[in-house]
Amino acid sequence: MADHGEQACRRVDVGISRVFELFGKRWTGPIVSVLMRQTVHFADLRRAIPGISERMLSDRLAELGAAGLVVREVDEGPPLRVAYRLTEAGAAMEPALKELGQWADAHLPGSGHC
Repeated sequence: MADHGEQACRRVDVGISRVFELFGKRWTGPIVSVLMRQTVHFADLRRAIPGISERMLSDRLAELGAAGLVVREVDEGPPLRVAYRLTEAGAAMEPALKELGQWADAHLPGSGHC
């Protein structure tokens, strides 16, 4: 019979829980992936992620900003343009995200497509 005592039931790592609270949301990964390459204007970011609505993009960028991973920069213009870039903390995720991408290519069905 399996042991169901306190030692057998371990709580999930708090850090992992925090990461997946943010990155478990749809669109967050693709947004960060695009921003890893360069600073991007809002309209260009939306075009780079097919299927995302302006509202969803705006919401996810706000969440990433609140987490300290993305900075919003306003170019007064004219025309007024808004660009986004990763902070130092956001850019520090690059090695981990590249590893996850390589793992997905090797182990998830349907991987390896553009």
